[in-house]
Amino acid sequence: MTTIRGARERARAEVTAAIKDAARRRVATEGAAGLSLRAVARELGMVSSALYRYFPSRDELLTALIVDAYDAIGASAEDALARTAPDTPPVTRWTAVCTAVRAWALAHPHEYALIYGSPVPGYAAPGDTIEPAARVGLALIAVVRDAHAAAPLTPPPIDPALTGEAGRLAAALAPGLPPATVLAMVAAWAELFGLLSFELFGQFHRIVEDRDAFFGRAVARLAYEVGLPALP
Repeated sequence: MTTIRGARERARAEVTAAIKDAARRRVATEGAAGLSLRAVARELGMVSSALYRYFPSRDELLTALIVDAYDAIGASAEDALARTAPDTPPVTRWTAVCTAVRAWALAHPHEYALIYGSPVPGYAAPGDTIEPAARVGLALIAVVRDAHAAAPLTPPPIDPALTGEAGRLAAALAPGLPPATVLAMVAAWAELFGLLSFELFGQFHRIVEDRDAFFGRAVARLAYEVGLPALP
């Protein structure tokens, strides 16, 4: 019985993976808004009723693709962090994480667009996406935590009008770090993905030529704004 159950689980996992691969191809050619369970079923030679046993709705399939994309870009960030030694300069570790995120985005532009592009009309992301979506941010927070533990950071100046907001963000996202640092980190997180979106969606065309150097300098500046010490 165990062998039969295992074979069934493997078969289900293989069909689920095939459905998601076909859906990614549809998203790449027609956009997320055009994703259709019937079209995916046709591509796989399945009847729609069979596909519904795996994904009862378009939104559930779309959520699975979004979670996969967040997990993939998050794993890239975490792997880059794990490959840096703890005594590596914090700015170098920060840049390594950001560079890995960019490399994943450039290699998977359609999946990047799925999670950071235009919202899909009529789709509301469920709570299942929250934890995967946080992985890149948590990798960057880990860099800052380690740096702060080694030598307390000098946080950037904070606008008095944002004192309450900074405290709320610090309590929710990174307890123990200076609220001003956490506020700057949220801005840096948004700016990181703004840089990537400009590059992937064509806004740098005929403007920024040496994009590797430009990106490296930009994310180093973000690190300094967060309060990480400059390289000696």
